[in-house]
Amino acid sequence: MADVFINYRTGDGNEAAALIDNELSHRFGRNLAFRASKSIPPGTPYPDALVTSLRRSALLLAVIGADWINFRERLRDPEDWVRKEILLAFECGLPVIPVLAGRTTGRLKKGDLPDALARLADLQSVRLDTQSAEADLKRLGDVIAEMVPELHDVENADLPGGDLDTVSNSTGDVLGTAVQSRDVTGDVVGTVVKGASGPVHSGNGNIYQNSRHQSGGRHYSGDGMTIVEGDQRGGIQHRFGGRGRHEDDVR
Repeated sequence: MADVFINYRTGDGNEAAALIDNELSHRFGRNLAFRASKSIPPGTPYPDALVTSLRRSALLLAVIGADWINFRERLRDPEDWVRKEILLAFECGLPVIPVLAGRTTGRLKKGDLPDALARLADLQSVRLDTQSAEADLKRLGDVIAEMVPELHDVENADLPGGDLDTVSNSTGDVLGTAVQSRDVTGDVVGTVVKGASGPVHSGNGNIYQNSRHQSGGRHYSGDGMTIVEGDQRGGIQHRFGGRGRHEDDVR
């Protein structure tokens, strides 16, 4: 999967870069974001690693801190890596998003930039303020997901499943019987809908909640087993974690 390349200057935007890295790694996968200080192993020739990672990236985030524009001599230096990474992104046709780190960091002005970087002033930016970091990071992640379709697909693919060891179920208005249990044996009268999180049953009777229950010829078992019998109106929500073993497994 293509990287999101985080461009930043040490001593100006490295803290914001780390926040962005953590957010993107948590949301899309830990190896998604490329941040030089984290992503380049010790002993690796960093010029080759930077260029290779940038060329395979989907976009570049240019972190602009409060003092970014004050490094004027370095921004004009052809060997400055902040400058080189941004210019290479332009050359490769990658989207570049300026991230304004801090509440007081102003938008870039063409007159303050060397000619080679003047395009940055025309690009729509996003802001990352530590006082609203959670909302700002979420917005940045949303922007990236929209710009990189494969990230949007990865995020959506994870929504339904959640924790593989957790089962969550809810029932709205119920008239009749609802049964949630991992294991159901015996005859059940009514409608049974089976899914990954257990059966659902409708019928008549009483209410039981326990790890095991036997009623007539029906036998219910499994962690968090719940039976609701009789007339029921309203909502039922039931959630339980790590699935245990089937009853037969312990015999």
